[in-house]
Amino acid sequence: MNQPPTPRSVATPRSHRARLLAVPAVVAALAAPLAAAPAALADEGTDPYLRVATSNDIDSLNPFIASLASSTNLIGLTYERLVEWSAEDNSEVPGMASEWTTSADGLTWEFTIPEGREWSDGEPITAEDAAWTYTAILENEPLQMANGGLLTNIDSAVAVDDDTLEIRLKEPQAPNPGADLPIVPAHVWSELDAPEEHANDEDVVGSGPFLISSYDEGQSVELVANETFWRGAPKVPGIRYIYYKNGDAQVQALKAGEVDFVNGLTPAQFEALEGVENIELNAGDGRRYSALALNPGAKDATGAPLGDGNPVLQDVAVRRAIAMAIDKEAIVEKVKQGYAVVGETEIPPVYPAYFGIADSERMEFDPEAANALLDEAGYALGADGIRVDKQGQPIELRIMGRSSNPAHAQTAEYIQPWLADIGIATRVDMFSDNQVNDDSTLGRYDMYFTGWGQGPDPDFQLSINLCSSFPNADGSGALSESNWCDPEFDELFAAQHTELDPERRAELVKEAWAVKYADAVNVVLSYDQSLEAYRSDRFDGFALQPAEGGIIGNQNGYWGFYEATPVAEAENVAGAEGAPTWLVVAVIAGVVVAGGAILLIVRRRRAASADDRA
Repeated sequence: MNQPPTPRSVATPRSHRARLLAVPAVVAALAAPLAAAPAALADEGTDPYLRVATSNDIDSLNPFIASLASSTNLIGLTYERLVEWSAEDNSEVPGMASEWTTSADGLTWEFTIPEGREWSDGEPITAEDAAWTYTAILENEPLQMANGGLLTNIDSAVAVDDDTLEIRLKEPQAPNPGADLPIVPAHVWSELDAPEEHANDEDVVGSGPFLISSYDEGQSVELVANETFWRGAPKVPGIRYIYYKNGDAQVQALKAGEVDFVNGLTPAQFEALEGVENIELNAGDGRRYSALALNPGAKDATGAPLGDGNPVLQDVAVRRAIAMAIDKEAIVEKVKQGYAVVGETEIPPVYPAYFGIADSERMEFDPEAANALLDEAGYALGADGIRVDKQGQPIELRIMGRSSNPAHAQTAEYIQPWLADIGIATRVDMFSDNQVNDDSTLGRYDMYFTGWGQGPDPDFQLSINLCSSFPNADGSGALSESNWCDPEFDELFAAQHTELDPERRAELVKEAWAVKYADAVNVVLSYDQSLEAYRSDRFDGFALQPAEGGIIGNQNGYWGFYEATPVAEAENVAGAEGAPTWLVVAVIAGVVVAGGAILLIVRRRRAASADDRA
């Protein structure tokens, strides 16, 4: 039986009105020398913005709809959550809320919204903004697509007064209900007739350190610094995401000084940048996994079949045989060049409490055992060495990947002969990001390369694997990670969700992931390091997350770019004559990239990290 939780309070020194009113003047005084650097650079013809190379599609900039990392990263820079994840170690720290407490029975959470904070348009930030955001999702199915799974246990969210939000739960839960959900301004979104259709792609009113100011699909995304941000305005005037056709083009742009940050580098690109003047590298331990997803028989929300997956993959024996036929160590060594570790469940090692699987449950590389499993399941080998299904047809499966990601094609080259060794023929197709996104959502695949970034709390990632997470027939509605569900998994999700003992909860989380692992619907190949590079003659001071060996791009928060500091004596890397190079870049769409930093810089600046600046 769960015991009632001990009342808890988490806070930093509370920001009272008098103190907050004084902050802008103090920040302005401190920021003045820093502001001079971008201005000087601009006078010399250099773009003062932090320029980030990208080739990744954006599915939406609407925080109720967006699910791709390229989109949610931008949203995370624009809208704060009640509770943020620290740059130091991914622990909970104040965000829009300065403090929070729970009742003795664990059913009521109270969040304090400090008086004096403002939206970027000057309107006050109040508890009503958070209450409206939560209630809008609870009451409107179209707004549940991106984050509905976070609110399944929430009964109500009410603004007791301007400073106090009360969230009442249906039953006690382990995850903090204030984490992960971006809060939008009620005075803007409540006026929309159909908020789920709002593009939210220009002149956005936000609360985070940066604000989405413009979006030109396939060309650029521009964010400007939010001067009203409560931690203090960023040191850079804005961020400009510039699109390139592929990673090689991004690397050349970095060398030429046309961009300041790239990530998502291949090992070859990363190593080719070693020793290049004015370029610093970072191989950070990331929060993502890379996997090969197998279609277990996708369904829509009504239970009707969805897509065109090969029925043979509905047999768990076939899926497990495929998993055992793939040499993950070879992928790490030959494709990832050692900048990764072998994959197990969907939780990466950066979250040690939930990472790992028992040795007795692990499926090792064993082609002989895979062949024996298929023999036992009744898939006979044909004369040509290809197995036939139960209808006597040769088994040929499609492998889908993103043309924008070289590792997908490289990995497929290894997987094809490994699967041929167990009698399964394959065809490889590389498509645009948009097509892969659409086809995977609608179950139009046999196998495809995928990957997800994990937050510090496992609840959300678990929730998008529930039986209630299947989408509508058109792909709208709920979000399903793998077009899969299992009643045992659902039970373990419910148990971990309400388990208040951290160690017992971690055990339940591992058990839940072990269920999915055993079903082999998402064969996690590796946990890749994030390979990043940046122009050290232009910017410095980026915060890694976590501080020891972490990443700048794709963080659980805004710290990396928020801490970016212009280098006053930077050379005019983009050319002193004529228009900045970024204005004439030819672009084509394709994996979101962001900047990087080296550990030495973060160690030098840790005493003044973003977490300490409140």
